[in-house]
Amino acid sequence: MFVRTTRSRALHPVVGALIFLAAGRAPATAYAPQQTPDIDRALVERVVNTLASDDMGGRDAYSPYATRAAEFLAREFAAAGLRSPAGAENYLQRFSTRTLTAGEGRVIVNGRPLFPNQIAMRLGGGSIEWRTGDVPVIVVGPEEDLLTTVTSVANAGFDALVLIDEAHREGFGSLVQIFRRPVRVLSDAVGAAVVLGLVTAGPDATYQISHTASDVMEPLANVVGVLPGRRTNEFVLFSAHYDHIGFERPLFGDSIGNGANDNASGTAAVVALAKYFAARGTPERTLLFAAFTAEEAGGFGSRHYSRQLDADEIVAMFNIEMIGKPAAAGPNTAWITGFDRSTFGSILQQAVTGTNYRFATDPYPSYRLFSRSDNVTLARLGVPAHSISTTPIDVDPDYHRVSDEVETLDMANVVNTIRAIARGAETIVSGAATPTRVDPATVEN
Repeated sequence: MFVRTTRSRALHPVVGALIFLAAGRAPATAYAPQQTPDIDRALVERVVNTLASDDMGGRDAYSPYATRAAEFLAREFAAAGLRSPAGAENYLQRFSTRTLTAGEGRVIVNGRPLFPNQIAMRLGGGSIEWRTGDVPVIVVGPEEDLLTTVTSVANAGFDALVLIDEAHREGFGSLVQIFRRPVRVLSDAVGAAVVLGLVTAGPDATYQISHTASDVMEPLANVVGVLPGRRTNEFVLFSAHYDHIGFERPLFGDSIGNGANDNASGTAAVVALAKYFAARGTPERTLLFAAFTAEEAGGFGSRHYSRQLDADEIVAMFNIEMIGKPAAAGPNTAWITGFDRSTFGSILQQAVTGTNYRFATDPYPSYRLFSRSDNVTLARLGVPAHSISTTPIDVDPDYHRVSDEVETLDMANVVNTIRAIARGAETIVSGAATPTRVDPATVEN
């Protein structure tokens, strides 16, 4: 999950097992779906154990281990009976990101060259060659708020030269450190270039600016499968990210961030749901199954995938994140990010009426989780795209640590949650229910 939290180094108790019993034998604390084919627990355990093994090296998106994980998942999609997307050779949706690193460049203002410590650049492409009149000139006067102005310009989406009064010398030093960090973007993305110059000058200043950035391409791959339905222009998407953090600071000699909960558990859910729905025959709506890469690096997998879709045709997105531990509200509970942004959550809850399971609102609003996972890209396009989780993220001692091992998971909770998602999705998959759209204006950037 793409969340920024404060790390601790507490030791990690193994979560006790929740025993799932079949309908008719279940105690009051267990969820038993009615007339729902079973989720293959052996499959779930095998996928989790494989992805979270040391052989997968923590599945950093930009490592050979991610390639190994993607190839494994492609085989699982094939075994589940999914088709590769139309026009694709296989299940691997290959793309690239590029990492741009700005150097010092050459900036001349009013005929005077600026020194390297007076320049900072953030580039949206490989190089720039500007002459007076090519881009807007924004001036930050001695009494203006430096950070607010620069942030506004950087987020505006257009090329600009920002001339900062020398009275801001101290604050400028901090901005230089930020602007000189490498920027990673999708390979076909051309963003705005912003050049900062520490010089006292007016908006009518003349300028000459040239710079060529370091530009490194890095390959990635999503894993995507399709279960064709009767309605070929209505799609339901089940997704999870399969990447994790790779190698981390050693703990008791272990440096591999295996990511059993984050997010082998969610990825196993996607594989299990693919097999579950394929076994049921042709669905009404066409089902898409996606294992995204590079969620931990900025959501690049889902961002690329969203460009291949017509958002108006995506009826709902079930994004599954970290279901390996029981929710704080109880083992038969999953919480949904952005519950109030659409009727998605209420439809799922209605579908499990008569069971002991509950789909609840996100109990961690301060974490802004709706905007911190792969669902947000499609939500910004109006899709009822939500993440489903069970983990008490505020107190989880294993989040983004090498201690996120299979042994810390409650596997029965994983299977239990997948069963509930399968049941909750029934009316959406069948076409009997359609969630309302998300208002893109309410989705944070």
